[in-house]
Amino acid sequence: MKICFINPPFKAEYGKFSRESRSPCIGHSGVLYYPLWLIYAAATAEKDGFEITFIDAPAKRLNKDQTLEIIKLKAADAKLFVLDTSTPSIYSDIDFGASIKEVHPNSKILLVGTHPSATDLETMNINPKIDFVARREFDYIVLNLARALKNDCQISQVKGLTYRDVDGSIKRTESAEHITNLDEIPLAAPFIKKYLDVKDYVFAAAAYPSIQIFTGRGCPAHCNYCVYPQILHGHNYRLRTPKSVLEEFKYIAENFPEVKEVVIEDDTFTANKQRVMEICELLIKNNLHKKLRWLCNARVNIDLETMKKMKKAGCHLIIPGFESFNDQILKNIKKGSNTKLIEQYVENARKAGLMIHACYMVGNEGETKETMQTTLEAALRFKTDTAQFFPLIPYPGTEAYNWAKSNGYISGNYNDYLQEDGTLNCILSTPSLSAQELVDFCAYARKKYYIRPWYIWHRICKGLQDKEDLKRSLKAFWRLKDSVFN
Repeated sequence: MKICFINPPFKAEYGKFSRESRSPCIGHSGVLYYPLWLIYAAATAEKDGFEITFIDAPAKRLNKDQTLEIIKLKAADAKLFVLDTSTPSIYSDIDFGASIKEVHPNSKILLVGTHPSATDLETMNINPKIDFVARREFDYIVLNLARALKNDCQISQVKGLTYRDVDGSIKRTESAEHITNLDEIPLAAPFIKKYLDVKDYVFAAAAYPSIQIFTGRGCPAHCNYCVYPQILHGHNYRLRTPKSVLEEFKYIAENFPEVKEVVIEDDTFTANKQRVMEICELLIKNNLHKKLRWLCNARVNIDLETMKKMKKAGCHLIIPGFESFNDQILKNIKKGSNTKLIEQYVENARKAGLMIHACYMVGNEGETKETMQTTLEAALRFKTDTAQFFPLIPYPGTEAYNWAKSNGYISGNYNDYLQEDGTLNCILSTPSLSAQELVDFCAYARKKYYIRPWYIWHRICKGLQDKEDLKRSLKAFWRLKDSVFN
């Protein structure tokens, strides 16, 4: 039995839609995330013996007709189509699934991802041609559904599934447990080698080309806006063993000579200090720190000792979500940090020789023009390597969405999450700040941050020291020049 996994086409005429970004869009920086969760599910099914086809339409900027043609050529005999989704593209994703069903009426359509997981009944009711929705982490849901279809077993026995019964009614099975032994899940890198082209994907903070992997799932933090822990993976940070992480680094070094950097996309790679130290020791012991540099998401509670070990092991950049430089706002969004921790984090990173890509978010509960200005002043003072400024974008299934929706701060439908050209749109207006004021502030903050003598000189110095960083800077400048200078 064949399974066809698809990252569906969406707004290809405008660019590459990064569906798995935490805020899915066509980014000004040209970013395109690997469809990692779809990759892991496909690799799991293939490991079990299923024949698979994998199509990443955004990576090749395929439109709907082109993608359907590829399906006709490569997967016309597929019995199950697994479609990745996102909130901004959900109506298009459902329409694409229905189009497959029209051409292949005997096939089954399964939607996966954060949006249908959070809104399963609503999603199923949009179009009767959609057969299933997987809720939460879906690797084994896809596998167990495929087994049930292959062996003519009862769909009602597949945990984590919302499905359309023979009489047209929509039913939900018992929720599936989160996967605890992540070493059972196949590595992403060999699958990427077989099915994808690393040059199609861009992570703006990394040297190009880079490769993305996950070494764990879930996040112990409870930030009210963060999508993946609240909807897919939960707050229990489940870990691959250090040996498994080493195995993937080795594979990348041996099989991807063109790859310059590994992006560890865990929500919080540094949550378990002992494990981080063990991984770093293994990378150093196997000389992989000399072959591959890497970056990761790292919360503000890591200490200087850990940062120094990471630097020695090949890490060159860390990505924290500072979000705000106001303690009350940080408390409101359940960030689990404070301004003192942020100050110490920046100081320690400087001592360890690690660069920082700082993430700032405005529009949260308690935000005012004054608190936004305070955050900007702190960002300018920190002088991190790069910084991003975005309005809060509340996604269904998150506490932030419930807060904004219940207070009437967001309106419209899911199409409103993006501009016509696929770039992010601010859908949030609070009594203190309108959507336009939030957007204008972020544009102003980017200009203030990047167009100043210190930053220009900083980039020149970094580029002279590191040719890969110079390439990254030039590409970033070219992609962002319109949004920064206009």
